[in-house]
Amino acid sequence: MTFPPTNPRVSKLLPTPKRSRYATAALVTAGVLSAAALLNHLFAKRAERANPPKGKFLNVRGVRMHYVERGEGEPLVLLHGNGSMIQDFETSGLIEMAAKSYRVIAFDRPGYGHSDRPRTTIWTANAQADLIHEAMLELGIERAIVLGHSWGASVAVALALRHPEIVGGLVLASGYYYPSMRSDVVAASGPAVPIFGDVLRYTVSPMLGRALWPLLLRKIFGPSPTPAKFGGFPVEMVLRPSTLRASAAESALMIPDAFAAHGRYAELKAPVAIIAGEADKIVDVAGQSARLHDELPQSTFDCIPGVGHMVHQTKPERVMAAIDIASGRKSSLVREAALAAE
Repeated sequence: MTFPPTNPRVSKLLPTPKRSRYATAALVTAGVLSAAALLNHLFAKRAERANPPKGKFLNVRGVRMHYVERGEGEPLVLLHGNGSMIQDFETSGLIEMAAKSYRVIAFDRPGYGHSDRPRTTIWTANAQADLIHEAMLELGIERAIVLGHSWGASVAVALALRHPEIVGGLVLASGYYYPSMRSDVVAASGPAVPIFGDVLRYTVSPMLGRALWPLLLRKIFGPSPTPAKFGGFPVEMVLRPSTLRASAAESALMIPDAFAAHGRYAELKAPVAIIAGEADKIVDVAGQSARLHDELPQSTFDCIPGVGHMVHQTKPERVMAAIDIASGRKSSLVREAALAAE
């Protein structure tokens, strides 16, 4: 029996085993990613229901900003670090301590906690400083002590440079001020890349974040153990896709922002209290905080032995002393910190 010759056009359309395997793999991958995206979306919504806003909201330039306010007296503004939120300052006890002497205002910076982060803006330290400035004016704050931790320190410095009239003193905790080579920054910036990053932050990144969270805690707190009080920090809130994008974008902006700002530090005129953990594994204390202290004659520097990046969590009383120094107060905490630093 003879068969008619195969039509080459038809044969190209027929599935081959190899093409079939690729198609199956693509379908399986798409299915897994879709399931992961749905699961992460549900986790994010559950986290928001479990952690409703504890403060109030401002609408600044169309950006909905969440803040909490405690106490009375001289205004003190708190700006948290990358990948964090107001609850970091709350669990540390710093808000409660400071509210005994100050009018404390802690903001969720754009994209964190319950604050918006519109994608129409590149949220550099300068852009965030302008936003915080307008928020402070809306709250009737004409002059304040401003504390920034980690990436929040960059925003605090930008605020003092761009709006010096509103900053009566700076407290800079565990900050990054001078550009340097940071390979980890490149890796952390992935979820901020358009399209590719969007896929990552809705699928792989939240799950990877959950798996790596214990390692991250050891790095940011080490060599000190993670304090039990930090157990009240809502981890799932910072693993939401929207927050992961904000965190990745700030990682990508960290070095360029430091490069743009470091030539202007001599313009800072307000008192500056610098504080850092000597064993910080996130930023090089000698190349960052100590260098800034050398550049600013009006600054003080408390370098705490045996402490890592989270100084406000492990040594909140020393951070309170730095706040008092920046405000010109001579409290017992200031004297104790000065003795401990000798």
